Amino acid sequence: MTLTGLYVPLITPFDSSGAVALDALESLARRVLSEGAAGLVALGTTGEPSSLTEAERQAVIDVATRVCREHHAQLLVGASTPDTLEDLRARADAALTVVPPFVRPGEAGAVAYLTQLAANSPVPLVIYHVPYRTGQPLSADSLRQLAALPNVIGVKYAAGITEETIALVADLPPDFAVLGGDDLFISPLLALGAHGAILASAHLETTRFAQLIHAWQTGDLTTARSLGHRLSRLSKALFAEPNPTVIKATLHAHGLIPTPDVRLPLLPATPTSLDAALLTHPVPA
Repeated sequence: MTLTGLYVPLITPFDSSGAVALDALESLARRVLSEGAAGLVALGTTGEPSSLTEAERQAVIDVATRVCREHHAQLLVGASTPDTLEDLRARADAALTVVPPFVRPGEAGAVAYLTQLAANSPVPLVIYHVPYRTGQPLSADSLRQLAALPNVIGVKYAAGITEETIALVADLPPDFAVLGGDDLFISPLLALGAHGAILASAHLETTRFAQLIHAWQTGDLTTARSLGHRLSRLSKALFAEPNPTVIKATLHAHGLIPTPDVRLPLLPATPTSLDAALLTHPVPA
């Protein structure tokens, strides 16, 4: 499996009764794939998975699996335990597996845990490296150790741009993909050599984000720089409050989901943040 291009980590829309709006989810999935996304991510952080029931999580996976198969697109699903990984057998192309959060086991502990998961997983793993959420950073050397495992095919890299970032992309193992996951920094990460991106911002301007990745990959620097500057303003506005609150509010303002609702502990986006997002992505007149 080759990971390249744009992947959109789907929100989970809710209807006015508070239930998961599966029809809206399916429409969103079809829209972003038709507008240039190479694949989808279900039950990532953007999808509020910890706020969903087990039945709701299964329903979300079912919708994403069906749509991806119909579009011949790749599907990644958030899964970080043996049980949730086993549940993906024959349903997903890969799992998005977060570095163990909160316990801060140290790099060696995190690598050992992910190595064990990879050895027993029925699907390949894409490691989700997001230290500002997990509290556990991984060095370029640790990521290379994981990349050498036969069942680890890539990393969603959401650690900004640091010396470790440069060290990683300067010496990547073969058949290992770096997918940018820090929306505001995606253009410079692509310039350094990332293979693609997993971007919540790409619920909006999907085609432009796909074009941004293609422009960097083909050396069209004029287009890449112009799009990168423009899309970074959109990402900044969409992440002004905890993800995915502003994205949901903006999608609702565009009539793409039935409500802007999120579930606790998230709170709805403020009108100020929504107005700022709509300045970068206006509702058509």
